[in-house]
Amino acid sequence: MDEDAEIAEQARKLFAGRVDFLKSAPGLQFLPGPTVPEIALAGRSNVGKSSLINAVTNRKALARTSNTPGRTQELNFFDVGEPLAVRLCDMPGYGFAEAPKDMVKRWRFLVNDYLRGRQVLKRAIVLIDSRHGIKPVDREIMDMLDGAAVSYQLVLTKIDKIKASALDATVAATLEEAMKRPAAHPGLIATSSETGRGIPELRTAMLAAALA
Repeated sequence: MDEDAEIAEQARKLFAGRVDFLKSAPGLQFLPGPTVPEIALAGRSNVGKSSLINAVTNRKALARTSNTPGRTQELNFFDVGEPLAVRLCDMPGYGFAEAPKDMVKRWRFLVNDYLRGRQVLKRAIVLIDSRHGIKPVDREIMDMLDGAAVSYQLVLTKIDKIKASALDATVAATLEEAMKRPAAHPGLIATSSETGRGIPELRTAMLAAALA
């Protein structure tokens, strides 16, 4: 078995095993100890982040899903593996207009401080809704990640909701954007939480980043 296939099989077994919600952290002082590699997930509100986390971890309700954008207001941590192998950090959604400005500011500071100061953070996964492509608010988080020198990978969501021709255009535009970014991983993963497309590849990418 070659190295890529071996990591893919390890990832399949890892995420098929034990996954537990650990804690929510409203501030840096509440973060779990920096003992294992962390993978953070970021995305604008309603991008399907909770559904994707549930799909990746083979759970139906590990991460809460909501029709109300911006429900995640803290850093939520999930432990993966027994023994513990990697920790997922679900970051607050961004880019919704309904939240009070002081709340948005507070979340922005929390995310920025986490990204800049977390030694065990191996990679961020930035989710892009395939129906809409990269928006200005997505570029803001990418700017933040570039500035913090945190490696990140762009992942398209909801590809089952878009025609193949439109998806091809979105993939091309997203890859073009990634090429311009100093901290962006050159690869792109297109996913659907509904059909499972791209989910094994995302699990593999997460584990590979954690092991790097």
